[in-house]
Amino acid sequence: MTALLHRVRAPDAPRVTFTWNGQPLTAQEGDTILTALLLATDHVRRTIGDNVPRAGFCLMGACQDCWVQTEQGQRLRACSTPVESGMALVNALPGELPCR
Repeated sequence: MTALLHRVRAPDAPRVTFTWNGQPLTAQEGDTILTALLLATDHVRRTIGDNVPRAGFCLMGACQDCWVQTEQGQRLRACSTPVESGMALVNALPGELPCR
């Protein structure tokens, strides 16, 4: 899968590790979840029905397009929540529809 974003200049920031749908990923400390995900993949979720890839829209917490969940079921706005080391994130819990 091709990343949607690419860093132009990477500051010297500590790295954090987290998982996305069970896949280990790394990010820079201070990145939002959405930044970290889009540096690794081209979308965060797919729409229900037509299965269109979605990657956030407004990037400021207003559009509700970037919801993700922790493995425990807590919903987070990926565009405004900093990624933390050890986070275990998914786009849907087993038996549930993907986050809208």
